[in-house]
Amino acid sequence: MTKILVTGANGQLGTELTEALREKYGAERVLATDIRKLEGQEGLFEVLDVMDAERMLALVKDYGITQIYHLAAMLSARGEQNPELAWDLNMNSLLNVLNIARSEKLDKVYWPSSIAVFGPQSPKKDTPQHTIMEPNTIYGISKLAGERWCEYYHDKYGVDVRSLRYPGLIGYKSTPGGGTTDYAVSIYHDALAGDNFTCFLDKHTYLPMMFMSDAIQATIQLMEAPREAIKVRSSYNVSAMSFSPEEVAASIKKHIPDFKIDYAPDFREKIAQGWPDSIDDQAARSDWAWKESVQLEDMTEIMLREIKLMQTI
Repeated sequence: MTKILVTGANGQLGTELTEALREKYGAERVLATDIRKLEGQEGLFEVLDVMDAERMLALVKDYGITQIYHLAAMLSARGEQNPELAWDLNMNSLLNVLNIARSEKLDKVYWPSSIAVFGPQSPKKDTPQHTIMEPNTIYGISKLAGERWCEYYHDKYGVDVRSLRYPGLIGYKSTPGGGTTDYAVSIYHDALAGDNFTCFLDKHTYLPMMFMSDAIQATIQLMEAPREAIKVRSSYNVSAMSFSPEEVAASIKKHIPDFKIDYAPDFREKIAQGWPDSIDDQAARSDWAWKESVQLEDMTEIMLREIKLMQTI
């Protein structure tokens, strides 16, 4: 029987993925964990510092866990402000999970990578699955190292670990977590509040993006694919759309004509300049039939509607 532990369950991705996993497998079979419990949090939950391997192992044994979705991490912008802590958290927590998966013979592990593994020398357009990877942020460095560890544990120890290189993720159910693509979440909140939005990226900076429902779909689809279908054991490229801040603003103005945006690029613009404009994810599409559902105009309509609805509750 599938029993799932989710780390970082209170984060932007973790909030919605935990909900989706509970809908699919049953609330009693998905244990959410994070560094602290939120007020009013429902469902199975345990406080867990992912650096505490003994505590993690105890939870795996106590709850009969068969799969771990390891989402806890320090993201790109926040990582640049404390690189040593970001490396320690992102790297050693993954090794804790992989070692537990190996010793306890867990069925599967999911660990998210990122387009941050690419760098200024990588092709910018339709970045291939296999290409030059020279990240210049601590987040990207830790994710690239993590990919190598995942493939190593699969090849050497048989751990069935699976991964996606997420682009920027956009959702409305939680607040941004300190990433370079977070402008594409904050912009909708400011637009609905009637505020002018100051973007920390240049108006023409293109980045690969994905609406959260597509990210959840891709994650669960990857984890449910037959083992023999998973041919990439580092991490799969996956994408849905690419756009610039100027294009997001234009899509918002179709609904809120008075919306105004200005630009004040900061250190996050330099991070974005090292990342791809667009992603080639043909490996994911051919190996396990990945296909996105949401594009920019659809996303803007959903974000404005749902955020407004949440504000009235």
